Parts: sequence; structure tokens; C-alpha cells
Amino acid sequence: MESSLKAVDGRACVARCLADSGRETGPWYLFAVGKAAPTMAAGARDALGEAIAGALVISKDGHCPPPGRSPEAVPGAAWPCLEAGHPRPDARSLAAGERLLAFLDTLPAGAPVLSLISGGASALVEVLVPGVDLAELQRVNDWLLGSGLDIAAMNRVRSSLSRIKGGRLVEHLSGRRVVNLLISDVPGDRPEIIGSGLLVPPPAGGAAKARPGAALPVWLERLLTEAQTSNAPPPTAAFARVQTRIVASNAEARAAAVTAARRMGLEARDHGEALRGDAAACGAALAEALCAGPPGLHVWGGETTVRLPEAPGRGGRNQTMALAAARALAGRDDVWLLALGTDGTDGPTEDAGALVDGGTVGRGEAQALAADDCLARADAGTFLDAAGDLIHTGPTGTNVMDIVIGFKGPPGT
Repeated sequence: MESSLKAVDGRACVARCLADSGRETGPWYLFAVGKAAPTMAAGARDALGEAIAGALVISKDGHCPPPGRSPEAVPGAAWPCLEAGHPRPDARSLAAGERLLAFLDTLPAGAPVLSLISGGASALVEVLVPGVDLAELQRVNDWLLGSGLDIAAMNRVRSSLSRIKGGRLVEHLSGRRVVNLLISDVPGDRPEIIGSGLLVPPPAGGAAKARPGAALPVWLERLLTEAQTSNAPPPTAAFARVQTRIVASNAEARAAAVTAARRMGLEARDHGEALRGDAAACGAALAEALCAGPPGLHVWGGETTVRLPEAPGRGGRNQTMALAAARALAGRDDVWLLALGTDGTDGPTEDAGALVDGGTVGRGEAQALAADDCLARADAGTFLDAAGDLIHTGPTGTNVMDIVIGFKGPPGT
């Protein structure tokens, strides 16, 4: 897993991208938003140095450098770094949105801008349409997180209620040249979905695509309808000077894991971006495929969904996927499965995921817990904690969706 995370490290990927583009002359002004914002900003500093005249960094709690640490010791410490709510936006998210607009609106005329966006931006920074307040934003977000909708559908809803998402932030750039570098945390690496597309035009069909193709509560339908009357997306021409490039993706993380395994003499296979749909069903299917497949290392990537009960327990989609897999692996002594959020967090927890094996279910049951019950209550984290299988990494400096790495030993292992 270390090789995967190193391959998509925000600092290295941004620095490499800017170096490949040739030394840019300044002055540049930079803003970075997302879980990987501090490390991406540090990569820009590595590449451009004093050519960056000013910057603003916005990230998740615990991701900004602590006061007093030097820029050399902690990525992003050279510039103001704001922390805001994630996965649930809070008042700091709205304050960060206003701070971002103020930063852009006061830049020198014609100065180019470097935008660094990673997953988490949708919750971390927001400027709401008139008539929508923080309480309603949080209600929308809470419903979306428990709805089972995929990230594309969720971000379309978020964009329709925002004055900066869905490409609308471009209206505050006054036709400047913008280099927009993204770390992809969405299936298909679609730029308009990453961070809810702050500087990317929405797909054709705009307003119609705000609906996620699923039944919505009456109150949410009302909000969307009201927002559409006064929140049209900018014209395509507004993006003429915005250059967007993806600098890290799940495919690169998977490829790095396979390469590292082969260097160790192991058989290894990348199964592609196969993680989708219900997390528990996906976990069970992966475990069955692992057991039936050839020995060696097997790698999957993507993002599943979880439909939450009214009072969910501890965990996230990777922990749900891992526990469901553990049920299918029960009793085996030749297979292991790691399910991990590449950003170092899984759902509203500080755990990145879990490493399970044939003894996981037995270890959890020895602590008077039942795997089926914990899955039904969206409480996989409690079971996996009791089994001793949770993985904690802390912030990783990147965010390219989820990785599952399975290993099956040779016969007689």
C-alpha cells in the first residue's frame, strides 16, 4: 500500500506536473482546497518557489500544519491554511467560501492563478445561493451521505445549491489565466465531479442533470427548483483560459501496487476500477473472487456506497466492505484482504479501513459481537475494532478513492 500512496502523493504529483510544464514565471497566486490541499500547495512551492506571491489553503480538520511548525517541516505551512467541516459542512465551510472569494476578488489585475483541488472540497468550501442557509445545507448533506447515491449524483445536487460549484467560481477570476490541477477522487476521473467542479463547466444539459436520477424528498426537490431559477451556470466561453489537468488518479495507485508486488516476485493483477454499488455486496463478491482466483496479489479500485440507517454506528464504506468480505473468508488461512480509503479516512471516522482474514469473524465474535448485526446497523467499525483489524494511517496527502488489495497464498500456505 505504501507504494500506491507514494505514486499519488499530492506534493510529488503537483511538483512533477509543474516541472514538466517548464519553469513558470510569476507572480502566481495559488489556492488549494481539499484533503490533499496542504501537500499539493507544498508541491507548487517546490516547483515555483518565490514565483508564488500569495496563497490560500483550505483543508480538513487535522490536515493543516500546527502553529509554529516551519514550512520545511510541514507541507503548506508557508501560507494561511483554514480548516473546515468534513464530511459535514459547517460554519467554517461558509467562512472559507467567503475568504476564497475575497482572496480572488482582490488579486492584482491579470495575475495568473494556480488552482489545486482534491477530494473533500465539496464540503470544505461553500457559498450558498440566496434562500439556502447552513441548516438546510447540512440537512441536504446528511440526506446525501445516507442515500446510497454515488459521488457524481451527490455533487450534482451540491452544485445546484452553490454559487461557486458547477464551474461558477470562474466568474470571480475575471478572465485570468488559470492552471487547474486536480487529484481525482471520482469514478471515471471526471473533472466536473471532482470537488463539485469549481472551475470546470458542468455537462451539457446543466439544470436537468442536477437531478441524480433517483427519488428525492419533497423538501429537497423544492430547494433544487428554487435554486435553478437564479443560479444558472456560466457560459462555456468563460472557461477559455482555464487549463485543467488531472495529476493523480486511482489507476496510478493500482499500477504502483502491482509493480511493487512483481518486484517482490509475486504474481499480481490489476482488476481495474471495479469497486461500485453497495459496499457490503461488493465486499462479499471480492472475497469470493479472491478465494476462487489464482494465487498472488489482486488489486481493485473505485468507490462503493452505503445506505445508512437512521442511527448509524461506527464505520465507513471500506470498513463495511471489509467486514462483508471477512464473512466470506471465515475459516480460510490462505487469504487476506485490505480495504482502504487512500486519503486515510473512511466515512466519518479516523480509521482508513481494515485488513481482514479468515479469523476476523471469530475474533470479533469472541468479543460478543455479531458480524451480521453490525453490518445491518452500519457499525462495521465496532466489530473490526474488536477483532483488531482496523487500519489507521492519518492524513496521507492524497485522495484517489479507495483501494482493495487481496492476497491469496499458494496451495498449502
